[in-house]
Amino acid sequence: MSVEMPLWRAISSFRVLALGYAVVRYFHSYLAYLHPVSGWIYLGALTIWTIASTRAFANPHRCSRYVLAADLVLTVTGIVMSGIIDTPARIHAGALTLPTIWAAGTVLGFAGKGGWKAAAFAGGVIGLANFAGHGGLTGDNVHNIVLLLVAGCAIGYVMELARASEAALVRALQVEAATRERERLSRDIHDGVLQVLALVQRKEGDLGELGRLAGEQERALRALMTGGPLPRQSSGAEQDLRALLTPYADDRVTVSAPATPVLLPGPVADELAAAVGAAVDNVHRHAGERARAWILVEDEPEAVTVSIRDDGPGYRAGRLGEAEKAGRLGVAQSIRGRLVDLGGTAQLYSVPGEGVEVELRVPREGE
Repeated sequence: MSVEMPLWRAISSFRVLALGYAVVRYFHSYLAYLHPVSGWIYLGALTIWTIASTRAFANPHRCSRYVLAADLVLTVTGIVMSGIIDTPARIHAGALTLPTIWAAGTVLGFAGKGGWKAAAFAGGVIGLANFAGHGGLTGDNVHNIVLLLVAGCAIGYVMELARASEAALVRALQVEAATRERERLSRDIHDGVLQVLALVQRKEGDLGELGRLAGEQERALRALMTGGPLPRQSSGAEQDLRALLTPYADDRVTVSAPATPVLLPGPVADELAAAVGAAVDNVHRHAGERARAWILVEDEPEAVTVSIRDDGPGYRAGRLGEAEKAGRLGVAQSIRGRLVDLGGTAQLYSVPGEGVEVELRVPREGE
């Protein structure tokens, strides 16, 4: 919701309340007017217009320049009529105009639509109408117009700040979304390059498969570097996480999962499985050729937790920070980055000589 919408609804409500005030005041003093019927006719027209324009003044898109112009004409008409149908004695004694504080709603409408300059314009026109048609350049008139201008310009300035802040927020969110997408793509490139290199190192797979994987990474890398369209993840239906983790099992990796399906939204399951794959790759590359790993899946009502533990040499404190500063972002991006994007957590525990444990936790939707 736009940050200025509450202000517009307040302006719309103020106009209705101000109309009620104008009608009540006239009801208590209409017998003192020279032409009281004219006053009732004007207030009837004011009532119809206020009701008809309530929706317009509650939304900046409906409140057009024509609506504001009609509102200003009606306000000026009421002020000039007040000088005609009221007695000179009452006017000089400080009697209020027919629209009374309803005129402030017109200035506020101009402020909301065009900022403080538009509010100053509307307030100036209303001030001239007061000076020319209702009492002249009196102290009361000057006081009331100054208050009207100050309030209108202040609201207009607040509206301008609200729009500028909202535009800045939208730009920041767009930049953040683009950054997160490019981080996701860089993770995919990182993992894909490792997959290609693993095939080359093991000398497994045919040349067609190797070429396909290399082509995918080339296209993704070109999009990342040129700012082209980034591949999006499909929304997809729910997937069973077990099916995505089973391929990681081999003679060195054991996968333990519940007997029942562990269902997650498709993109969530894909990203969580990719993070597990990155952790398994780290075991293969850093834990030694004889190291074993165990993947444990825990399906809880509030979250899904996947633990990856190995019996390798582990690492010393501070090693991950040094790797990240050196540009090796396997843990920072492929594991932690993915879990942060999913709203989850990735915890790594290690003691030199006792292996590494990675705990990935993803909350279920609504938790």
